[in-house]
Amino acid sequence: MPADTIEPDDGVGASQCPAGMTLANWDRAPHNRWAYQHLADFLPTAPIAGSLADPLPPAADAVDLDSFEFTDRLGDSSTARSLLDRSWTDGFLILRDGRIVCEHYENTMRPQSLHLTQSISKSVVGAVAGILADAGEFSLERTVAFYMPEFASCAYRDVTMRQLLDMTSGVDFPEDVADPVSGVGRMDIAVGWKQVPADNPNPRSLRGLIRSLASIARPHGRSFEYRSMETEVLGFCIEAATGQSLSQLVSDLIWRPMGSEHDANFALDPEGATIADGGLSASLRDLARFGLIYAQDGSCNGRQIVPDAWVRETGRGDASVFPDRYRGGRDAYRNQFWVEDASKPTIMALGVYGQMIYVDPLRQFVGVKLSTWPEALNPALRLDVQALMHALALP
Repeated sequence: MPADTIEPDDGVGASQCPAGMTLANWDRAPHNRWAYQHLADFLPTAPIAGSLADPLPPAADAVDLDSFEFTDRLGDSSTARSLLDRSWTDGFLILRDGRIVCEHYENTMRPQSLHLTQSISKSVVGAVAGILADAGEFSLERTVAFYMPEFASCAYRDVTMRQLLDMTSGVDFPEDVADPVSGVGRMDIAVGWKQVPADNPNPRSLRGLIRSLASIARPHGRSFEYRSMETEVLGFCIEAATGQSLSQLVSDLIWRPMGSEHDANFALDPEGATIADGGLSASLRDLARFGLIYAQDGSCNGRQIVPDAWVRETGRGDASVFPDRYRGGRDAYRNQFWVEDASKPTIMALGVYGQMIYVDPLRQFVGVKLSTWPEALNPALRLDVQALMHALALP
């Protein structure tokens, strides 16, 4: 693949690939509206095998998006349809008690379409860690250097698996600014998702980037700081502990047991390493099934998939280590999930450009929204989507 131009594979017509789409802009508007449903057509991926599932059953009473009203973050009345229309929706699905009360597609997305989930991927990796820890195959108190000796000279060497899961390492790798010298900018180059600026010495792989990190900003475990690199390091450690790829583990431990309707995939970096922090593409219904696991104490499809103790723990984040800059509809972060309110077990898997799985276990409610926002972050729009989820979760 050329460094600056994306050419579609033979199976994708040239007329479908947006004119002018390159590695510099594929995940930005307007090109992301196409690219998020076609990642495997222009970037390397590894399959996550699913299983033949029974369809998610419909509820007796469906939600009418045009007439369903809720109060947005400003206290104004809005309809569900209005919010979906102004938030670049690709797919929207609501489950109550495991039954579909609403399933809606836009932007040519279909039930079988795979959509890039961005950081929802983190929550899936967190679930894998919980399953393995419960089975005694993965110790949360072990350090990065124990599982990955090749990282023993980098800043992550003494970080524990628990600290990676909760993003409380003290490693200096901020990702607040999307430019080539920030954390997220350097990661985009390392995973092959962005062009390499001229004379830029940034490593060209995840392993190389992790090995290059040398700075500590504060003692490990003291405070939460959102960094996608924590999940990448966690993913490498999980693979080292088990001798299996993340794509195989997700298939064996989650996708097949939960009765997924479609295969999924993980994007790969230039060396073939799994992009654990944001490389998962999956169908809308299967993401709802994943959410259902956490709504039902870890069970789905008649099977216990994630340990119930892990699910309960995930909803009990430590708000005392959660800085104010991350608040606004969020209170804590635990096991690669966001905790909406530390006094309740409601959790969210969130991804940039408008991806969300919203889980309210007390109401047996799951809401999934897949989007292609024109900007990576829009806190106001996220809060409006949360307000809609609150309203839909009510009996």
